[in-house]
Amino acid sequence: MKNYIILGVTICCLASCSSPKKEPAALQVQEDTTLVSLNPAQIKNAGIVIGSPVEKDVNQVLKVQGTVEVPPSGLVSVSFPLGGYLRRTTMVAGMPVKKGQVLGMLEDIAFIQLQQDFLQTKATEDLALLEYKRQEELNRSKASSDKVLQQAKTAWETQRISRKALAEKLSLLGINAGGLTASNISGTLAVRSPIDGFVSKVNVNPGKYTAPTDVLFELINPKDIHLSVQVYEKDLSRLRTGQKLLAYTNANPDQKYLGTVALISRDLNADRMAEVHCHFTQSNLSLVPGMFMVAELALEGQRALTVPEEAVVRWQNLYYVFVAGGKQSFNMVPVQLGNLQDGGQQIISAAISPDTKLVVANAYALLMKMKNTAEEE
Repeated sequence: MKNYIILGVTICCLASCSSPKKEPAALQVQEDTTLVSLNPAQIKNAGIVIGSPVEKDVNQVLKVQGTVEVPPSGLVSVSFPLGGYLRRTTMVAGMPVKKGQVLGMLEDIAFIQLQQDFLQTKATEDLALLEYKRQEELNRSKASSDKVLQQAKTAWETQRISRKALAEKLSLLGINAGGLTASNISGTLAVRSPIDGFVSKVNVNPGKYTAPTDVLFELINPKDIHLSVQVYEKDLSRLRTGQKLLAYTNANPDQKYLGTVALISRDLNADRMAEVHCHFTQSNLSLVPGMFMVAELALEGQRALTVPEEAVVRWQNLYYVFVAGGKQSFNMVPVQLGNLQDGGQQIISAAISPDTKLVVANAYALLMKMKNTAEEE
């Protein structure tokens, strides 16, 4: 009897070891989490609409990064033709200036000497001209030789040349030689702005002596400010001069700046990227050189599949559409999103074609139904 009991226990143990293991019920639910079925009444009540993707031209957007720059023509270094001591200035970096506005005042004895030389030369020229005319009259009556007449003419021409040269020097200093007299000689001269713009740098202070080679002020013409962006080699063929762009800063992405592509470089750097120069439609003083910006370039349209925005659902940071199957079933298929244009969302998926039937309205109702069913199971 004891042997029978031992044999029975052994058989039971062997049977339990050889029986197949069952998969947890949770795994079965996981397999079906992308599929949901509804009856006709549920489909109607949820407002679900079935349609097909629309193939149309969709404008592509290329997002690139770059910095605000100033070309050499837009950066002006202000110097003065003669050395002098800076008497005063009110300029600070960032201050807007107008063309002809006084940036600072210089003073030096050399300024006085140049004005003195001009007035003395002018007086000598006037006297030489009178002498030349007198000798010309005498020469007509043979009371003076041709040699004396020629000497008088040479003396007058020499003084005229000197006066003209000194007048040009005064003009470079901002002095109108035609209005200069002995009563308005000044040892202080103004340094004026040659452009409309704003001050970038101030390199002098009152009391400092400046040489003709010193840069006193640096100015920027905001009309010449442009955006320089870096574009990968593979995207260069899609760019054209004149293409429009929207640029913005990371600090203020809602503030958009319009612009166009002006120049496309054909030289690639070590990262296989080329420099693309873009001009802003309007100048803006808030754009300063060195500022980092993001630009969205509008590329030529390409054929693509699009669906209404409400056809796309988001779940766990991925995007899906519901493809219609048989017996009122819907399968959630992952897609990649492209450009959004006029309410049409571009979708990219090898599993979807223009003939695919999918949910084009109230897709989120299906998503909620699917997740609720998974939780109940």
